[in-house]
Amino acid sequence: MNHVRLDALFHNGRFSTLDGDRPQATALGVIGGRIVGFDDEVRGLSADVVVDLGGAPVVPGLNDAHHHLSMRGKRIRELDVSAEAAPTLDALYRAVAERAATLPADAWVTGAGYDQNKIGAHPTAEALHRAAGGRPVWLTHTSRHMAVASTEAFALAGYPDRLGVPDVPGGTVIRDEDGRATGLLQERATALVDRLLRPEATEEVIANIAAGAHAALADGLTSVTEPGIGTVDGIGHGRADLDSFQRTRERGQLGVRMTVMPYITALRDCGPFEPGGEWFGLDLGVRTGVGDDRLRIGPVKILSDGSLIGRSAAMCCEYEDTPGNQGLMLFEPDELRRYILEAHRCHWQIATHAIGDAALGAVLDAYEEAQQKYPREDVRHRIEHCAVADDAAVARIAQLGVIPVPQGRFLSEIGDGLLAALGPERSRLAYRMRSFLDAGVVLPGSTDAPVVAASPLLSIHDMVNRRTASGQPIALEEAVTPLEALRAYTVGSAYAVHEETIKGTLSRGKLADFTVLSDDLLAVDPVTIGEISVGATVVGGEVAYNDGAAR
Repeated sequence: MNHVRLDALFHNGRFSTLDGDRPQATALGVIGGRIVGFDDEVRGLSADVVVDLGGAPVVPGLNDAHHHLSMRGKRIRELDVSAEAAPTLDALYRAVAERAATLPADAWVTGAGYDQNKIGAHPTAEALHRAAGGRPVWLTHTSRHMAVASTEAFALAGYPDRLGVPDVPGGTVIRDEDGRATGLLQERATALVDRLLRPEATEEVIANIAAGAHAALADGLTSVTEPGIGTVDGIGHGRADLDSFQRTRERGQLGVRMTVMPYITALRDCGPFEPGGEWFGLDLGVRTGVGDDRLRIGPVKILSDGSLIGRSAAMCCEYEDTPGNQGLMLFEPDELRRYILEAHRCHWQIATHAIGDAALGAVLDAYEEAQQKYPREDVRHRIEHCAVADDAAVARIAQLGVIPVPQGRFLSEIGDGLLAALGPERSRLAYRMRSFLDAGVVLPGSTDAPVVAASPLLSIHDMVNRRTASGQPIALEEAVTPLEALRAYTVGSAYAVHEETIKGTLSRGKLADFTVLSDDLLAVDPVTIGEISVGATVVGGEVAYNDGAAR
């Protein structure tokens, strides 16, 4: 290779490649965005760009398998009412008042991130009305499965005095004893008010995506799967979401590789596809896999139930702290089954959000029926979150070749709420990881940002340590090793979208995506993994983020 000129040479690094044939390296060469060699294979070659990594540890590019990047960007740009920013209900109202004071009299105050488990209660419509000086207010819960509207927001939606608000299938309107909406809308009921704010202007969506991508690169992420675009019913921003991602890319503001999931209601019956067959999906036969290594269409996303901390996930038994409540399914059983069977028949990979054990059972039933009726090879349907799974469910997931996508960071940030919702016995079934690996299941890494912090390093820390914010353990027997957690965030997440041949390990011919760290997460005391920082993020052999590690 002496006559070859490299596009880039990265040297003086400690590369953990996760490739069994060459597990360690100190130098890496890049041509055309791909890895062409290591160490002696590239040493001495000339290169257009030479980067000294200063002896820093390097891992394959971190990859979040379930990360609402555009919503994260929106969260960055709107009012933050998380417990960190507003630790009490009174502080939340003060934050709303301060934001409202900067806005015109008829402007909306929008914000996100509050958690009633941490501030004691949900905000109310009346209190928000007073805080905002009569302006309409819309605050989204950290789970994004519920939101609170002010009195004026209800009035603009056609419900003055919060009376006459209809019941919504697959959703819940919380009411007082006089039948007035208190402000809290759960699941599909959020559309009663949220529809007034959608679709957003394209430039706003582009700004959200760009802000999310910039933040993702700073977190060491080189790839992200966006779980839901293309609708105005709470998943995504609107019908032109993919166009907004394309425009962001064309402007050079989408530095992270994206796989996007169209939401199920963006798909439709398109009529005859071939003799004796109908097409269910996007026009022109577009489906999973269309695109390139920078922006591609992944699985179709389906929401089957709600959230654990919102007590709306569909459970086989009552919630520990809300007797009589078993959550709810967002689709009628026949409708959910039809969606899954049709999407499978038309060769979509399917990613179904199923948090409660009742929802998980219904989805696995549909996956199994779909494969029996329309056999396909290497389908890799997914269960997003897969929060409550007993041993029988774990075995069934393994037998069906399904990929569970649990979130490590949930265990700390919202873990105390999970313990309260599930109780001591059922919490042992929460966000299982070791059991999946032991059953031979491929485990991805993900956060569900912006529900919780987006940092993959914090998530890896929680996958290994499994402690709540108050220090309570959550099923410590489900902990994984640092190496297993790292493989989840690299190899596992790539496998979850059929991309393991181009990413996940640092190997010749694969994409030159890697993350430079401040310390070796495979060597430090596991309880300090969360203290590791990102020094640089490299995508396609180009430094996309640099905190000084790449010189």
